[in-house]
Amino acid sequence: MTARILDGEALAARIRAEVTDRVQQLRAHGVQVGLGTILVGDDPSSARYVAMKQQDCASVGIATIDEHPGTAVAQSELLEAIARHNADPAVHAILLQLPLPAGLDEEEALLAIDPAKDADGLHPVNLGRLVMGAPGPLPCTPAGIVELLAANDVPVEGRHVVIIGRGLTIGRPLALLLASKRRGCNAAVTVVHTGVPDLASYVRQADVVVAAAGTAGLVKPDWVKPGAAVVGAGTSFEGRKLLSDVDEAVAEVAGFITPRIGGVGPMTRAMLLRNTVRAAEIAAT
Repeated sequence: MTARILDGEALAARIRAEVTDRVQQLRAHGVQVGLGTILVGDDPSSARYVAMKQQDCASVGIATIDEHPGTAVAQSELLEAIARHNADPAVHAILLQLPLPAGLDEEEALLAIDPAKDADGLHPVNLGRLVMGAPGPLPCTPAGIVELLAANDVPVEGRHVVIIGRGLTIGRPLALLLASKRRGCNAAVTVVHTGVPDLASYVRQADVVVAAAGTAGLVKPDWVKPGAAVVGAGTSFEGRKLLSDVDEAVAEVAGFITPRIGGVGPMTRAMLLRNTVRAAEIAAT
């Protein structure tokens, strides 16, 4: 068996086209959609991610309004930068690039973002909306994974999904989303992590596996039920090479699989664009 590739890049391109149309509709009514970005310091990976997101915005007609404090910035100065974006009517959504440099309080910074301008969907108010099933911006990577599975007709409703990883950005919100009664969700969800004994025994039961632990090659071929869908959402680096949580040989067992590059990453960025234009549409009503 050779797995069907879950092509996130192709789907993200279609979503960017959709966002472009929505941005143009707003512009026709005098609204220029804007994303405020905050990059603290000069971490190469963070700088690269922000640059990619800014390029995505430019490609769909979203303006970016950038704050780039130095590494030595005080917490109070970071909060002031967030407050400027909160108060700026040209900023419809805010991206605070994480992780922050040591010594800065990420939780306080995230809480300071106006929930209506939460581009990442991770503010407690918006996570609470997710718990309640109420409308609100969804966390970008979980929303992108659900969209990718649905677009490829991967059966999820009523199926067993095993998520490896319980982090705030992927594992926890993805479990809430997949268990909810929404299109492409409504699954039986098990959340495990690398501290669980005999982790493979849980994964072998799954119809859909989402690996989000940040451990390269964690999921091996003998962990996977033949024909299962496998999503590599966790990444790490070996030098400059991006590594997936999923061993490449899993493609010989799985029915569906994300590629090492061009799977979840493009979908995360596409969902950021969708959250941004949605925030502008709501602000314009």
